[in-house]
Amino acid sequence: MMKKKDVEAVCRKAKEASRALAIIDEKAKNRILFSMSKALIKNMAYIIRENAKDVASARKKKLKSAFIDRLELDPSRIKAMAASLADIARLKDPVGACIEKIVRPNGLLIKKVRVPIGVILMIYESRPNVTSDCIGLCIKSGNASILRGGSESINSNIAIFKTLTRAASKKGLPTSAVTMIDNTDRAIMDTLLVQDSMIDLVMPRGGESLIRYVNENSRIPVIKHYKGVCHVYVDKAADLKMAGAICFNAKVQRPGVCNAMETMLVHRSVAKKFLPGMIRSFQDAGVEIRGDKGVKRIAKNVSNATEKDWYTEYLDLILSVRIVKNADEAIAHIMKYGSYHSDTIVTKDKSAAARFLKEVDSACVYVNASTRFTDGCEFGKGAEIGISTDKIHARGPMGIEELTSYKYMVFGSGQIRK
Repeated sequence: MMKKKDVEAVCRKAKEASRALAIIDEKAKNRILFSMSKALIKNMAYIIRENAKDVASARKKKLKSAFIDRLELDPSRIKAMAASLADIARLKDPVGACIEKIVRPNGLLIKKVRVPIGVILMIYESRPNVTSDCIGLCIKSGNASILRGGSESINSNIAIFKTLTRAASKKGLPTSAVTMIDNTDRAIMDTLLVQDSMIDLVMPRGGESLIRYVNENSRIPVIKHYKGVCHVYVDKAADLKMAGAICFNAKVQRPGVCNAMETMLVHRSVAKKFLPGMIRSFQDAGVEIRGDKGVKRIAKNVSNATEKDWYTEYLDLILSVRIVKNADEAIAHIMKYGSYHSDTIVTKDKSAAARFLKEVDSACVYVNASTRFTDGCEFGKGAEIGISTDKIHARGPMGIEELTSYKYMVFGSGQIRK
């Protein structure tokens, strides 16, 4: 197990590896990625066996079912992880791509070219698929990675890490290009967060308390993936059958993830027609409803929604519901209580949709679609390293392009400045 005193050496080796990885060509990176994809399938039984240890521990601690769902791996999820690595391999290599070309009057040719960020520290909690996604995305974008997962998924993370790095090393992955911190002691994380001379970016992915802790204690630039308080607003001009399908999917399909709906807003002119059946469907699926006074008058077995509920990311089968008088009130609610993650309007009114898209300042804003699509894979990025709710550098699902920076390459023919 890694000790606190070893952290600086690990970071130094990762920095050295990042320089080697940055110049590997696209074909070599793709061979590594395809090899890792096959290794996940080949070692599926081993990974599931190690994951079962984490799941058993979580159940012994009586953790919530939504937490266990995020943690648990089965053949279909491992196959999806393998498919994501293959999809990443098929993406066009961003490194070296010319973003912009400028020719100055004096003849200077200036190219703005994508380059890797360098060393990326990933601090995450219960979802072991993050290990695979992060390794794949960092390799494709030419970055070295240091991974520090949570204690709840430690056996799963180590199994995935060993499987992938063994396969990758046989295909030429530079030594120390991927490092797993197998010690979950917070003191190790604190030491990592001050290695600003060797780590270029830190990405925390997990609960709000983890993200705030990292942001407050890091000397390294942080891209934040804050909580996902996602909304669906059912407008007065909504197709109510479509709205029902979207709302049910957004809440029930997988409630323990950040892009699940946490609050449903319904225009008052359709509330009496829409809510009784919709709430029954939710309750039949085991969803606890917390509503405002208007909702409680319309539907049965609804708890009182408190001010705290509107701010809460439940990550569970719990839903806050509010009736709003118009789109102004819906947008104001989202901007007050939301987390700038993902929000949807269901409407047939093009002007209402256009206004919602313009005024809701979230990373992903939808018209007539479930918030569950906020995902790197669904956006065609192969996978994501996180969903940024920041506005600087990267926003929304972060794929390989968001894991690059750029530099200017300037070509002259003897020009001097006068």
